[in-house]
Amino acid sequence: MFRPLSHAHITAADIADIERRMQTLERRFQRVADRTSARVAQAADHVGDAIVPALAEVIDRFRGSARSVGDEATRYGQEAARLGNTALRRLSDEVEHRPLVILAIAVGVGVLAGAVPRRP
Repeated sequence: MFRPLSHAHITAADIADIERRMQTLERRFQRVADRTSARVAQAADHVGDAIVPALAEVIDRFRGSARSVGDEATRYGQEAARLGNTALRRLSDEVEHRPLVILAIAVGVGVLAGAVPRRP
């Protein structure tokens, strides 16, 4: 492609030939770079098109899980309130029917709580 040149024999025509070849190489590199950047942009669009639905699905799953956990927590809260109301009714019935027994139990619990050593 290139003929060997000695430094003493380089002419203006040789320099012009080198410049022309350099410009040809620059144009080729520019075309390759343009095609490559277009392909990269296209690939990025495809990746984005693939990622968006996947992320949307993950978000929907998290939302569904959050709703499910919220519903479950509401159910547990309602059940706890129902059990608490039942226990309160039973306790009030016992207090009405056996006030001295309930008083003795309360005193016993108080004594036990007072006997537990306190941590500093």
